[in-house]
Amino acid sequence: MSFEIIPAIDLIDGQAVRLSQGDYTQKKVYANDPLEMALRFEDAGIRRLHLVDLDGAKAGSLKNLPVLERLAKQTKLQIDFGGGIACRDDLQSVFDAGAEMAAIGSLALKQSELFAEFVLEFGAEKIFTGADVRNELIAVKGWTENTSMHIDSFIRQLLEIGVTKVFCTDIQRDGMLSGPSTDLYKRLLEEFPKLKLTASGGVSCMDDLHKLKATGCSGAIIGKAYYEGKISLKELQTFNA
Repeated sequence: MSFEIIPAIDLIDGQAVRLSQGDYTQKKVYANDPLEMALRFEDAGIRRLHLVDLDGAKAGSLKNLPVLERLAKQTKLQIDFGGGIACRDDLQSVFDAGAEMAAIGSLALKQSELFAEFVLEFGAEKIFTGADVRNELIAVKGWTENTSMHIDSFIRQLLEIGVTKVFCTDIQRDGMLSGPSTDLYKRLLEEFPKLKLTASGGVSCMDDLHKLKATGCSGAIIGKAYYEGKISLKELQTFNA
């Protein structure tokens, strides 16, 4: 079974940053130019990139589209882009700017009928749905708003409209280097065997990636573990080999 490692570049004001537990006040800038970072990933044999418009997620509208366009033009990475997609025009703009997939979270929950229309028009394979959780309840709007929707119910709704590509972030682990929510992912995959689940949040070392692969996850999004030197590009190359 293939397992894809997907580095994340999170954007605020056009810079590559990381937050801790989704807290915008706990921001650390890792690169002024995200393109340099993307090229480094590409040179290491990475094929995918998770590009997150944190400004857009918070504001509810696209803010870092020019960064997506630049990275799509100057690398061969398959980019999924999310944060601030609020309407069909936004989604079209993301694809026009070069994204392979659109990463959608808040809208999938809060405007489920509109989301279903997106899936019907653009195809489920073009949608990478975010299920961001605190204590297994979905959080939206860049993790700033909690909901009462349980992740199981949310995934059930997604599968009903043909969406299978889901990335699940345990917000309390994100950026903390405390290890991923392996038990949660294992349970979800047992309950929903058609799910193509990508793990996100908490990856701290290569051993975490091996454990996630063993659970049956389709891949893992990594961020801080790479940026803080816990995982090297050389190790990722070996893992992908």
